[in-house]
Amino acid sequence: MTDWSYTVRIWSIRKRPYRKPYQLRWQVGTKPHSESFLTLGLAESRRAQFITAAREGEPWDAESGLPKSLLQKAKDISWYEHARRYVEMKWQHSPASTRRNLAEAMATVTLALVKDTRGMADHRAVRRALYTWGFNVNRWEEDAPDDVAALLAWVERKSVPTSTLADRMAVRRALDACARRLDGKTSSGAVIARKRAIFHQALGLAVDAGLLGENPLTAMKWTAPEKVEEEVDPEAVPDPGLVASLLAAVREQGARGRHLEAFFGCIYYSAARPGELVGIRLQDVDLPRRGWGMIRLRESRARSGTAWTDTGEAHDRRGLKHRTRKTVRYVPIPPELVAMLRWHVTAYGTHEDGRLFRTARGGMVQESGYGAVWAVAREEVLTVAERESKLAKRPYDLRHAAVSTWLSSGVEPQLVAQRAGHSVGVLFRVYAKFLKGGDEAANAKISALLSRHRSPAAPPAR
Repeated sequence: MTDWSYTVRIWSIRKRPYRKPYQLRWQVGTKPHSESFLTLGLAESRRAQFITAAREGEPWDAESGLPKSLLQKAKDISWYEHARRYVEMKWQHSPASTRRNLAEAMATVTLALVKDTRGMADHRAVRRALYTWGFNVNRWEEDAPDDVAALLAWVERKSVPTSTLADRMAVRRALDACARRLDGKTSSGAVIARKRAIFHQALGLAVDAGLLGENPLTAMKWTAPEKVEEEVDPEAVPDPGLVASLLAAVREQGARGRHLEAFFGCIYYSAARPGELVGIRLQDVDLPRRGWGMIRLRESRARSGTAWTDTGEAHDRRGLKHRTRKTVRYVPIPPELVAMLRWHVTAYGTHEDGRLFRTARGGMVQESGYGAVWAVAREEVLTVAERESKLAKRPYDLRHAAVSTWLSSGVEPQLVAQRAGHSVGVLFRVYAKFLKGGDEAANAKISALLSRHRSPAAPPAR
């Protein structure tokens, strides 16, 4: 921790019979410091810097003897080097998907923070090199191909000093880059918000490391060109009847479809995220002969790619979203899903590790595979106009359908949030339009209660 002091004494330059004859002496707090120079001009220039810093009221570091502004310059490193340190700091405790996001954001920002573009290769090639090698800690021990090494060397030479980020215009360039895709079009609101948040954290680390005096983003007025849409669009959410038709269309697609029917059924009836079902095992479900069962969601196995995981497997293994690693979400499942899963287990059994769902070769089911089956089901069930709309566009919309069904059924929002793995605040924000849809039923319940307790003398409600 830096020991700052405002008590500074600066003495006159003295000449001594040494190789560097001109000595500047000063004191910070109670600690003396000195520095020797070859010429009187250099010594006077340094003394002038010190006097200016003292007059401007800068804090001084007692250990190094330097004012804050000069201490930051002494510590300064290129933005590329700082960005790599930031990614390395976050790497160990980040899931594979977050690692990819870190690399993507830092590649975007770093290319916007170069001194000039002279000698620059194709923009896409440089960005790809940064994403796949420069900011992938798993590859730092490997020898990069010659062409990639050349691209990264160019970035090292051209990267601006981190202290440059004290200039808000440099920060604005980086933010504008976060808002653009490679083709020049505007990125989605969610992508912009994610990259900005990562950039903000990297700048915060620069402050902690003494490279910047303050985080420039906190005082900047910059508006993203695309807002984040958090609310679920009701037009994308299928009703129970349409869900039943889509599941039937999945089942009719041969062996592959019949195997995935229960997978989609789990998304709909338990509001599970697809990644939470990829690795689910038979021991995680209770399937009684009659009545409701139970599903226990313990982890997410989202596919991130072998380059980003510690195990070298394509699917990362992590805890439930926004929960501790040991959190288990218990979700009661209706008889419809119980029957579907019992049939699935009878027909297909389980993998040797207990997994319920798998590919023909026993691997993890992947979004590309089950997404293709879902696309065919939409083609079979929806009209031309509906196919061109957002309606049931993704299998993930089945989760939204589950939550909306629970809310419209009158289930308490606190319980819906618990089963869906949300906080109540997120539930109210994301599913606000579905909650509003229950106003009529809520008003009727309130009126019924008030009418039972209305005073005989009170006038009737109109």
